[in-house]
Amino acid sequence: MEPTFDLTLIWAFIIGFGIMMYVLMDGFVLGQGILFPFAPDEESRDTMMNSVAPVWDGNGTWLVLGGAGLLAAFPLVYAVFLPALYIGVFLLLAGLIFRGIAFEFRFKANQSKYLWNWAFAGGSTVAAFAQGAVVGAYIQGFETEGFAYSGGALDWLTPFTVITGLGLVSGYALLGCTWLILKSEGALQEWAYNLAPKLLAGLLVVFAIIGIYTPFVDEFVKERWFDNLSIIWILPALVLLCALTVVRAVKKRSEGVPFIASMGVFLFSYLALAASKWPYIVPPKFTIWDAASSTNSQLFLLLGFLFVIPIILGYTSWSYWVFRGKVKQGGYH
Repeated sequence: MEPTFDLTLIWAFIIGFGIMMYVLMDGFVLGQGILFPFAPDEESRDTMMNSVAPVWDGNGTWLVLGGAGLLAAFPLVYAVFLPALYIGVFLLLAGLIFRGIAFEFRFKANQSKYLWNWAFAGGSTVAAFAQGAVVGAYIQGFETEGFAYSGGALDWLTPFTVITGLGLVSGYALLGCTWLILKSEGALQEWAYNLAPKLLAGLLVVFAIIGIYTPFVDEFVKERWFDNLSIIWILPALVLLCALTVVRAVKKRSEGVPFIASMGVFLFSYLALAASKWPYIVPPKFTIWDAASSTNSQLFLLLGFLFVIPIILGYTSWSYWVFRGKVKQGGYH
């Protein structure tokens, strides 16, 4: 018996939710690594690492959930994305591995601590750049023949994807900076207050470039945004509102609002990108229904995911609640 609801739409929401949760949860952790070389001193770097020590590895669960769900529910995406993005995905995974290893080894190192500092910073920056470049490649679209990728191994690397990669680096740095405002005190917090507006300005410049570029290279996106008075124009307006909130909150030396507002910048930008391309999951040809697996497969896996997702949300919320408040000297390790 066929279900009366559209499983493909449900899975698109689940995958989209998982990706967004990963960006928000792991983004500020990667942001710590991006900011690491510019921290005022070694004690500040200890505080930065200690601020994310209890939560960083759990945040990566969302990446696993999104990746596994994408393979199960939309196998065509893997058939096209992996051949197109082998190098980019390799850089992403290598960066995350270096980040994770450096995170653990730095706390045990003495004379070699500076090497792990650079490994943590380099791994975080490479992982963030690779994620941004992959997003840029998605915006550009993929050359396909039938249901297979037909382009070259480096077609994903263009001036535009370099811009989107650098944009995500600055965006994650902003999340990391506002997280420090929330979790730190004294000189480190003041340093983060002074840095946040600069990072926000860089991020908005990149978003503006992406917004200007995309309609001129993608007729579908141009029609979606400009051929009628679409309600999706509210999304960039909300991005600007969140950006303005960050600036005002920093000036007022608010602690929690800058982090929440910077997450809003990411959330509404993500929704604007999704709205621009919907329902194409492998642009410019394949929609979510074209890429979907069989109904039986989707239904079988959905039962497991509906059980797992509340557990992930539960232990994530609990860990953030337990380790709420400011990071003191010595941290949580």
